[in-house]
Amino acid sequence: MAANFIVRQAAAANYQDPGPLAPGSRAYTRFSAINYETGSVHSDFGVSRLDPGGAIPAHVHSFEETFYLMDGEVMLVTPEATVRLRPGDYGVIPVGVPHSWHAAASTTAVWADHFTPPPRTKYGHDTYPVTELPRAQPIAIDPRDPRTRSYGSITAVQLDPSKQSQELLARSASMRTALLVYSGISLKMMVDADLGAVASTMFMVQYEPDGRAGPHDHPFEECYLIVEGEVDATFDGQSFRLGPGDFAWAGVGCVHSFTATGAPVRWLETQAPQMPARHAYRFARDWDYLSQKLTPSG
Repeated sequence: MAANFIVRQAAAANYQDPGPLAPGSRAYTRFSAINYETGSVHSDFGVSRLDPGGAIPAHVHSFEETFYLMDGEVMLVTPEATVRLRPGDYGVIPVGVPHSWHAAASTTAVWADHFTPPPRTKYGHDTYPVTELPRAQPIAIDPRDPRTRSYGSITAVQLDPSKQSQELLARSASMRTALLVYSGISLKMMVDADLGAVASTMFMVQYEPDGRAGPHDHPFEECYLIVEGEVDATFDGQSFRLGPGDFAWAGVGCVHSFTATGAPVRWLETQAPQMPARHAYRFARDWDYLSQKLTPSG
């Protein structure tokens, strides 16, 4: 049986013209780190690069697309608005929504993207060109502007538990702005059902120097892209140290864990399909405890 996980180092990134996935594009390349060929059935996760003067003409996908801008600037055009994206911005492009990408600066735009279900090579990457969309005056993401309701922006401050007071938030405090904090871990949701996604989620995870998540698995796939720092990870008993630019993927049932290395670490994470209402985490520690209780001596 093939391994139910994959780790890909940053040095192995191979950016290529994605062909039918971006019909008619120019100055655009993408590294697909996780996809059907690597064993995933729910996720195609990678990094896109659009050089100055580049563009991806209008098209639609029969899959859901989520993204997180890491460097540079880029314009994303949809029927609702022309949005100028900057580092920290993220969003979701639902199935069947026409969109195009356009270089917006003199430097290369770099963004992580996640497609679910993964584009299929034998079906033209499930992508279809459409009539070009008119470009309006570009606007920045505003969480209180309905034209940018499918987008958001994340900063380091939003991952700091001490910086969650109302006056520091871009919108009124609610579950939409909530920060989940536990065992040295901070988790900030980015793309989810509330933002318009139906097939996946995307969020940022930060571990403090003592952060740790014990061995567990899920009934869904997870993808990881280390953004800053290093973390010690295990996947089905194999150990790895992951650093900036490294990718990893855990398939359904893959037992994995993470431990900080004595310094903060931050990564982008996706889940597909979306988390079920119950039993999303199966911690080995809890089931080992039950096993002991059920033995005659327990």
